[in-house]
Amino acid sequence: MSSTPLPTFLGDLLHHPALNLLGIAATAACPDGEVEGEILELMGRQIDAGLLDKLDPAAAWPVLARGVMGEMPSRMFHALRACGAMERLLPEVEALFGVPQSADDPPTVDLGEHVLRVIDAAARVQAPLAVRFAALVLGVGKADSPPEHLPFHYRHVERGLPRIQDIARRFDVPSECGELAVLALHEVERVHRGTPARAGPIAAMLERLGAFVRPEPFHDLLVLCACDFHAYPGRATRSYPPAALLIQALEACTGLEGGAVDVEILRERRALAIAKALGSARWGDGAGG
Repeated sequence: MSSTPLPTFLGDLLHHPALNLLGIAATAACPDGEVEGEILELMGRQIDAGLLDKLDPAAAWPVLARGVMGEMPSRMFHALRACGAMERLLPEVEALFGVPQSADDPPTVDLGEHVLRVIDAAARVQAPLAVRFAALVLGVGKADSPPEHLPFHYRHVERGLPRIQDIARRFDVPSECGELAVLALHEVERVHRGTPARAGPIAAMLERLGAFVRPEPFHDLLVLCACDFHAYPGRATRSYPPAALLIQALEACTGLEGGAVDVEILRERRALAIAKALGSARWGDGAGG
């Protein structure tokens, strides 16, 4: 272990060997944190001997969450993989390593490593736990994509939804974590494709995302989308236009909901306001804003 003092929370785990082992891995996410090879080997032998076999994942989650909220969460997950704990605790995420994901340059990336880069990107912007959890589980439906389709992952949402729900239930994560993870599963790729060409679909997306009634999950989703974008090689310093686009569109709709307004009339008002703000067509009929 590095010379950095262990976080005080480890003192509470000394009488729980399995949690203590996870706590040691979690310290790797601290500033200058690192778990030495000899300690990882010892941890691996303990895991092989069954140390984690009877551990309740819900009891493990508070310890793992501390690492997830660390300065560089990827180091904790590298430690968990090195000692064999990852495949026992999070086999759905472990299965992502070695799976290709389409990218720009290079044309593919390792999906597991990409997930860890997304979590580190979330840590750099001090994103809340819900964003980091969603980043961790976002791709779990891609682990068993048909080989003939790789590096693309058709219908991964259908495969991923029950897995995300199972992980959230197994670890008893806070409800906002599970809810954002499910929202992200359905919407991240749609947000990535967002363009200002048609205001109507943008208004419909904002409504679907709950942006008009629950802005916090909406903004968390945009943070996650930006982190996912920036985690790809060559994109770390590039701007992420879809986030700015959706925020501008949401701001354009401010104040349109006063009084009793028919839903369809309200949707048309939103589309018109967004079209004016973005200089785009309303519903694709060629009409300017």
